[in-house]
Amino acid sequence: MLARVFSCAIIGLDGVVVEVEVDTGQGLPAIIIVGLPDTAVQESRERVQMAIKNAGLIFPRKRITVNLAPAAVRKEGPAYDLPIALGVLIATNQLPVDCLDGSFVVGELSLDGSVRHIRGVLPMAALARQENFKRIFVPHIDASEAALIPDLDVIPVPSLAELYDHLSDQCELNSQPPTTPEHIPVNVQTDFRDIKGQEHVKRALEISAAGGHNVLMIGPPGAGKTLLARSLPAVLPHMTIDEALDVTRIYSVADLLPADLPLIRNRPFRAPHHTISHAGLVGGGTWPHPGEISLAHRGVLFLDELPEFGSRVLEVIRQPIEDKMVTISRAQGTLTFPANFQLVAAMNPCPCGYYGDPLKPCTCSSSTVTRYQKRISGPLLDRIDIHVEVPRVDYEKLSDDRFGEPSASVQARVESARDLQRQRFHPGNPPQFDNAAELTCNSDMHPAEVRKYCQLDTISQSLMRSAMSQMQLSARAYHRVLKLSRTIADLAGESEIASQHLAEALQYRPKMGQF
Repeated sequence: MLARVFSCAIIGLDGVVVEVEVDTGQGLPAIIIVGLPDTAVQESRERVQMAIKNAGLIFPRKRITVNLAPAAVRKEGPAYDLPIALGVLIATNQLPVDCLDGSFVVGELSLDGSVRHIRGVLPMAALARQENFKRIFVPHIDASEAALIPDLDVIPVPSLAELYDHLSDQCELNSQPPTTPEHIPVNVQTDFRDIKGQEHVKRALEISAAGGHNVLMIGPPGAGKTLLARSLPAVLPHMTIDEALDVTRIYSVADLLPADLPLIRNRPFRAPHHTISHAGLVGGGTWPHPGEISLAHRGVLFLDELPEFGSRVLEVIRQPIEDKMVTISRAQGTLTFPANFQLVAAMNPCPCGYYGDPLKPCTCSSSTVTRYQKRISGPLLDRIDIHVEVPRVDYEKLSDDRFGEPSASVQARVESARDLQRQRFHPGNPPQFDNAAELTCNSDMHPAEVRKYCQLDTISQSLMRSAMSQMQLSARAYHRVLKLSRTIADLAGESEIASQHLAEALQYRPKMGQF
């Protein structure tokens, strides 16, 4: 008897419907799995056999053939254990043929028959809803994640035995209540109010958050660069539900979603170590998986000790900074991952860290300092809008008991500036967050938008002309200065870019001789 159970494969960040066909025949007892399975799927044979026996059910002593269709799609991971087990039970008449009509089934089996966590439940549930399936059976630990998808009956499965009782009408498994995203809290890890001094750096980070601009902080060890970077997500605008689902989908596929957190409401903050490979940063593998830049999507990618990263590693992020996505090509195919992140980098001015410090002398030679700073290429520096120095904090500021301005107040100004940008780019229509190229903030503007929204008056044009000559700005740097000026004007609530806005933007360009 032939049984069919519908399941799902994850390709990149999207799901593909997989039809699990199970048939029994004459011959020596064995389970044959075909349909481009990987090692984890092949090992389902032992898990399924022992799970059925330990659940108190009968495993047939027959030749069982399992086909995972379509055969051209690679199947990986243990998520096919449960559908294969149900297919075996249906094929041997232990369950009704129509018990899984209109149903999706995913889950890994333990040897005792309990159903374990799997990755990628959110895109699987989204695919089930898209393909008009009425219900989905998922591991009970993943049910709240699947319940984020509306109009889908999510049934948590604790074990194979309980699911068997449910499908044979001996008892009923209760559906998972819908997960309400609004009830999931947003936590602030590092608040601006706790950072002593560095007001000009906080101002730079506020501008960065308001317009989505990249930042490079340069200063001696212990000045607070890492602390300042960790405070940036707290002043970024709150993620919309669409953005939160977009981020959660990536973390679900990467199997980094906390068990008690079905939806990520905090802006991601990723800080990879400088020993990371380029595949770990942008994504890769035999069958590509998301890298750090995709895990930082809609959030912050922090690269501490920037010159210590390998030159190849740094160069591969140049294109994702511009395109807001990364395309990875392999012999098996090409996959695209979103990578709309804000780059925040930090570095010391020299190997010892004290070049230019007023108190501690630098022990590096001039050639060593130059060689150290030249590790970062000009094209990468050109893509960073804000260059800010982070000096050491003096004793009076550190010992002051007064708190600074809280992140919530800064975030309110950032939200107002972002509202102006949304109204400018999408008058009357909200942006569609499933499009990585969608304009959502000033840093996303293309030359056509810069020409339209970044007009300069006569005084500002004269200032810009002098800056182009004296600071040797490239065409890219010219456009980035205009975008930054537009953001500063938005924070001030001004409809036009004034000379003071342009002057402040020019102050954030790297100083001559600094690199």
